[in-house]
Amino acid sequence: MAALQALADAVEVALPKEYLELLAFSNGGEGPLPAPFHNLCLDDAESAAEPGRVELFKSLFPGWFVFGGDGGDELHAFDLTGAQPWPVIRFDGIDPEGSVEDGTESFVSFMLLQATAEADS
Repeated sequence: MAALQALADAVEVALPKEYLELLAFSNGGEGPLPAPFHNLCLDDAESAAEPGRVELFKSLFPGWFVFGGDGGDELHAFDLTGAQPWPVIRFDGIDPEGSVEDGTESFVSFMLLQATAEADS
């Protein structure tokens, strides 16, 4: 998928292969998550790779790569400031620094939350 290559080129870091595999399979989507996330609205590869969006998010949220949200004001991102695997964080797009919540230590553990939420519903 050309959008995945465009995403890799735009981001300039190695995003988790599981994230890229999910995009290759579904190219976005939505599903339930347990608290504190509640819901996942995964951005499609074309949106995530859009140059204007990438640059805007880099300037607003340095060190984070936003890959989706909850359908409201909360955003989900990889925290690229530490070591891989990139942890997933949750934050309010209006007050990012004042609202960051630790999520999971990796995208794999983040997606396991979704599998658990779907099994419970």
